[in-house]
Amino acid sequence: MSTIRAVVVDDQAVVRSGFVNLLATQEDIEVVGEGADGEDAIYLVREHHPDLALLDIRMPNTDGIAATRAILADPETATRVLILTTFGLDEYVYDALAAGASGFLLKDATFPELLHAVRVVAAGKAMLAPDITQRLITRFLRERPALLSRPETPDLTARETEVLLLVARGYSNDDIAERLTITDHTVKTHINRLFAKLGARDRAQAVIAAYELGYIAPGG
Repeated sequence: MSTIRAVVVDDQAVVRSGFVNLLATQEDIEVVGEGADGEDAIYLVREHHPDLALLDIRMPNTDGIAATRAILADPETATRVLILTTFGLDEYVYDALAAGASGFLLKDATFPELLHAVRVVAAGKAMLAPDITQRLITRFLRERPALLSRPETPDLTARETEVLLLVARGYSNDDIAERLTITDHTVKTHINRLFAKLGARDRAQAVIAAYELGYIAPGG
């Protein structure tokens, strides 16, 4: 069993200690560092090269968004970022996802939800809760219409467009394969091509691209 190496960064010491202590109870998770702001996060990732960085979104000095951008600016980094937020409609969540975070987790999440999120993101997948994530993205694209267009629209095939819409609605690879009557391998091929064409790091950024490019209309 491989061990997930994680860093936890939150300016609230009680919250940070709570997450660290909970993660430390798991045999497959090792907390290799903890910090109180974005600068700590950047340093810890560079120092320890963890699989996962669990970051609070609102922190003094350098916040979680700026830290995420800095951490993921290195194309060679293997660290994934999971953002912590206090409320499902936190105004900064969209920016965090756009910066490259692989998902977000509410601070009042249950212990099983926390462990699930950590393991999903560490495995290279996106932590997307469709009912919350779509509402977030829809809201902020409605309020920030300038984000609705990109300089170039990728040339997606009809099948790639279908797959993108299903990804944006939270379908898993297995669900997509069953719905489109194709193999799981074919789904993975389409998704990899989508990521390349959209310049997306993972499913979270692919969802944002689906909205920005107008494949899904805000409120739709």
